[in-house]
Amino acid sequence: MNTALYAKASIQLSKPINEVFEAIVDPDKINKYFVEKSTGHLIENTTIEWKFPEFDDYFPIHVKKVTAPTYISFDWNGGSEAMLVEIFLEKTSPMTTLVKIKEGIFNKDDNGIQQAIGQTEGWANFLACLKASLEYDINLRNGAFDFMKK
Repeated sequence: MNTALYAKASIQLSKPINEVFEAIVDPDKINKYFVEKSTGHLIENTTIEWKFPEFDDYFPIHVKKVTAPTYISFDWNGGSEAMLVEIFLEKTSPMTTLVKIKEGIFNKDDNGIQQAIGQTEGWANFLACLKASLEYDINLRNGAFDFMKK
């Protein structure tokens, strides 16, 4: 069996799908729980940049496809080379949304496995931060990665 290697993460949020979608695509909202700075909305066929508080660099986000409120995809250099990230949003009730993230494809070698593990951790962190922000108005990343700057 030659199965492709992806990073994956998912979570259910107690918020309507439109609110979850906007929290991901709107720079003013994603800046409150995930990135230090986003230079623009996630709009199909555009490029924006994300700045994380724990890194000095800006990461280019090449937005591929956006289908409101159910799908977002972009290429970015979240690891060592460009990777396609797909975010799927599914309305599970009027007040709940399932969010699934898939990133890849990673090489099936030690480096690819380590990168897939790291990106899975990163996307799980993103989803936890999204949930904490939307449901409880808490920014989990505030100060969480200060140790990386020392």
